[in-house]
Amino acid sequence: MQTAALPALQIQGMTRAFGQQLAVDSVSLDVPSGSFYALVGPNGAGKTTLLSMATGLIRPSAGTAAVYGQDVWASPMEAKRLLGIMPDGLRLFDRLTGRQLLEFTGRLRGLDKATAAERTSELLALMDLEPAAAKLVTDYSAGMTKKVTLASALIHGPRLLVLDEPFEAVDPVSAANIRDVLARFVSDGGTVIVSSHVMDLVQRMCDHVAIMSAGRVLTAGTVDEVRAGRDLESTFIDLVGGRHEGGSLSWLGR
Repeated sequence: MQTAALPALQIQGMTRAFGQQLAVDSVSLDVPSGSFYALVGPNGAGKTTLLSMATGLIRPSAGTAAVYGQDVWASPMEAKRLLGIMPDGLRLFDRLTGRQLLEFTGRLRGLDKATAAERTSELLALMDLEPAAAKLVTDYSAGMTKKVTLASALIHGPRLLVLDEPFEAVDPVSAANIRDVLARFVSDGGTVIVSSHVMDLVQRMCDHVAIMSAGRVLTAGTVDEVRAGRDLESTFIDLVGGRHEGGSLSWLGR
């Protein structure tokens, strides 16, 4: 099967209800192969739930997701071989060192011991984590933790990366390093999906974007198509709404 001819991720009619709360409401979305795709929306829009269902972490109430044509729920092993994920708030085996965590992840992903060790060394160098390789992950900073988590998502050589808020609580130097790694991954033929609240970052990094609110995708396409000649933040605010003016709080600053 020629995976490049298929969407990297195809979501059809995906829905998830938590009791009476409809978190994701019949979302369909195609992510082109080779794209750097952003999913943006306000808090509570359903972004994390949608990505969790699309990557096999949460079972949908309805709908399907396929990674390069491999159904995430009907053929999970085949789909997950093509997929690297970095969920927001993922709990790690943080009593391992950085090197141990990556080697362990590589073995879980089916790599032999020598290959896991070789790729671990390459990823530690790429992420500028060599000085902390023998340090317990629980002692890592937020930026270092993001980088070792991204390295864990990359170690098995996926074709699609799905990253939920990869730049949240990350210092500028670590964020720049992560951006460089992701840009290189896409230039080498991979596909990246990120969720983010930072419109300027999305506008500079991504070539496609979907804006989500209240469990639905309001618009999707290339960044230029979606922003329609304006900056992305203005388009986002107009679509999502909720901005309040007035109420000067005159008692502040006295």
